[in-house]
Amino acid sequence: MLDTLKTAWTPAVAWEQLLGGGPLFILDVRNPDEFERWRVEGPHDTPTLNAPYFELLDLDDEDEDVNAAVLRGVRQQLTHQLPNDRTILTVCGEGHTSEHLADGLRELGYPALNLEGGMEAWGDFYYHRVVGNHERYTVYQVVRPARGDLSHVVISDGEAAVVDPNRHVEVYEELVHARGARITQVLDTHAHADHISGGPELARRHRVPYYLHPYDAIHPMDMLPARIDFAPLYAEQHVPVGGITLRALHVPGHTLGMVAFLVDGQYLIAGDSIFLESIARPDLGGAAEAWTPLFHESLQRLLALTEDTVVLPGHATDAGIADERGRFSAELGALHRSNPGLRQVDAGLESFRSYILGSLPHFPEAYIEIKRVNIGLAHPDETEARRLEVGKNVCALSEAAAA
Repeated sequence: MLDTLKTAWTPAVAWEQLLGGGPLFILDVRNPDEFERWRVEGPHDTPTLNAPYFELLDLDDEDEDVNAAVLRGVRQQLTHQLPNDRTILTVCGEGHTSEHLADGLRELGYPALNLEGGMEAWGDFYYHRVVGNHERYTVYQVVRPARGDLSHVVISDGEAAVVDPNRHVEVYEELVHARGARITQVLDTHAHADHISGGPELARRHRVPYYLHPYDAIHPMDMLPARIDFAPLYAEQHVPVGGITLRALHVPGHTLGMVAFLVDGQYLIAGDSIFLESIARPDLGGAAEAWTPLFHESLQRLLALTEDTVVLPGHATDAGIADERGRFSAELGALHRSNPGLRQVDAGLESFRSYILGSLPHFPEAYIEIKRVNIGLAHPDETEARRLEVGKNVCALSEAAAA
């Protein structure tokens, strides 16, 4: 039941409710184009209604109270669409408009709460889970649900390696500090296109190496070299973290410098190579035809790892594939049998090529600029950074085409 003393949920509380699959209804009052780009979603099918605020705003005259006008619009337009038996979570861009709406809905007798901070706060929300706990080390997965971005932190003997951090670097600092460890290595599996990396900033703040494969230190379209400090990362390089090492596997295809990391021979931090439900796209550098054979060969090498290798992907486009704790992982052997992209690897290069080129989703123009940001060619302010990152990542092949 709804706690009548509460008027809002933080994104963290909202996520736990979504993860638990409890009775919830989401009322999103943003414009339809904003709603289509991204929305509040969880692992379960949650009933969601997009009712743009401007359509609910039914003013008799310019002097009428806005809240009263909106409530009249709710009565006229939504009475038969809103449930009384479950919490209604109201959502807008920054949490202000939806806060007034939630207040009004409660006046009408609906069990309504506001998403505190709106989609802006939802986009900045992260959580973490342990995905591997061993005597010598622990592996954490850091999840940014709004974008489907996954990062990983490996801690061993008081040292921490952070792999693929997003731009909100305090998330990783807090996790590591709470475990009594210190950050000693920062690594990106590749120069990301879908989100702004926190790697260079995190490494600068802690005065530690930032690792990147040199092939990704050149913008694939501008052909301009990086203007960031980085330590070159090469195939079969072993990066020490406490009592273990991360073994770098050069697996070009998504980018020319794409690297996966094998942790103690048991976990594959796969970056943008293998996802749980798909595989990566090879066209974000504008060279899909040329990079597809490289990708095919890279996947063949990854599939030669032991079947019980636990794959930790760099993205999850569908929250529904998480386990009951919100973690995204699977053994390689099972993925080889279930993942449509990996099954195509066995069909040979020409079949794989046809599959890849026939499954490419739209190309987001913002990705070109994000690539510039991630190698130091552009420096957006916070407002511009938010604009560039709006929407879920599309680093995987199109599910519709791949089905």
